[in-house]
Amino acid sequence: MVTVTRTSHKDIQHRQIILSIDGQPFATLMFGQSATRPVPPGHHTLKAYNTLVWKTLEFDLAEGEHAHFSVMNIPGKWTYPLVALLGVGPMYVRLERTPA
Repeated sequence: MVTVTRTSHKDIQHRQIILSIDGQPFATLMFGQSATRPVPPGHHTLKAYNTLVWKTLEFDLAEGEHAHFSVMNIPGKWTYPLVALLGVGPMYVRLERTPA
């Protein structure tokens, strides 16, 4: 089983994050949402994409294990100055495995 949450206080709460596992659609998360799906044991690739930036994380899942991940859109060094100047700025994806 795999659960991905998007609830971090570090998230800038803009733009969806599209998730896939092993190249198959998993979920599209807005801020405050989470998704859980059964996934067979073995080696897997979790990808997160905010329509600007990809982040990929490989992980192993044991029989009966429930893996938890956190995903978020985070600002870069120049995000807020560019938003003030141009109205848009870069957002980066952070994807990490979290303790159950």
